[in-house]
Amino acid sequence: MSLSFFKFFAVGVLVFLVGCTSVNVRPFKSDSGIRHVCIKENPKVTVPRFLTVIEDGFEEHGLTTEIFHGYKAPEHCQAVLTYTALRSWDVATYLSHAELRLRDPKGKTLGYAEYHLNGKGGLSLMKWAGVKSKMEPVIDELLSDFPVAGN
Repeated sequence: MSLSFFKFFAVGVLVFLVGCTSVNVRPFKSDSGIRHVCIKENPKVTVPRFLTVIEDGFEEHGLTTEIFHGYKAPEHCQAVLTYTALRSWDVATYLSHAELRLRDPKGKTLGYAEYHLNGKGGLSLMKWAGVKSKMEPVIDELLSDFPVAGN
């Protein structure tokens, strides 16, 4: 077998071992005047601490939050955040995909963020990292127009 075959094989193995994380964000602009976000609880999401990480991330950027249940947001909500999060399994469960969508009361999208482990993380040990370490940078990018409180 040729040396080029071994190089190609080695690169393929490395890509498989590392896995790739894909992040797609359309930031939420601070000039909207919105400072309070209502989060629509998604009971289908079973990722531990996911909702807490979202709340903490928004509050760290100076936005107050409240969680509501059901279809209709309370009248005083300036914006509504919906989310989904999926777990995958490989010896243990881990966060493999998440989406956050922020809308105004009329339904117009104000911001969007997606986290995705391509190939479900392959053999990378980083796939088992905690929800906070995966989602905090995504939330920071979504809210990049809002300074972190205390800065």
